[in-house]
Amino acid sequence: MIMRTSQTTDNCSVWPADDVCIGLHTTQVRPATRSDCPNPAAKTAGGFTLIELLAVIALIALMASATGSLAYGTYRKMLVEKAAKGVYLAAKYARLLAVEKQTYCRLMLDAESRAFCLTMGGANLMSAEDTTRLVSDAYSKPTQFGGDVKFEQINIISSLQAEMNSKDESKSIVFYPDGTADTAAVQIGDGKNHYAVYVLSATGKVKVQLGEADEMPVEIVDLDMAE
Repeated sequence: MIMRTSQTTDNCSVWPADDVCIGLHTTQVRPATRSDCPNPAAKTAGGFTLIELLAVIALIALMASATGSLAYGTYRKMLVEKAAKGVYLAAKYARLLAVEKQTYCRLMLDAESRAFCLTMGGANLMSAEDTTRLVSDAYSKPTQFGGDVKFEQINIISSLQAEMNSKDESKSIVFYPDGTADTAAVQIGDGKNHYAVYVLSATGKVKVQLGEADEMPVEIVDLDMAE
């Protein structure tokens, strides 16, 4: 039985108009608001699902792998370029020393140890007396290639090879006091990246270019006498 009165009756007190007294228990009735409606988005607003996390991790791993591969390829190419530049500068310095000191200068190429160096001295290459010395200064010193870089091809044409009959001569480029040199084509690389260093006989000029070395003809006539 529901009773509304201004006096306390059967343990039922005075309540506002919206209050209902049922027996000994009371219930306050109020109108519904927007906050009472369930919000499905509120359940996932605080985090990510497992599938979303796995997708993000896979994307990060893929990007890291691509970046690492690109960086390693660039590093390998840089090592080949550095090696070719070193041989190129050593050859130019050898020609300068030969003309300035009026002596013979050799650019020694060691394919087995993947290294090169300069030697200088000797008024006559045909002399039995060994007066050569190793060049090691601020401009040139014995150098070994880094990484997987190596001499992939060494082609040298020298007028002294037949006379001296020395295997070592095939791995050395001789620069003469008059500014000339042995004709040479040297390919340096790591199997994927390649550089070629050329020495022209008539002028002793040296040039370097990206790519594999071209086949060197038996006879080369160098008409470009200008430095």
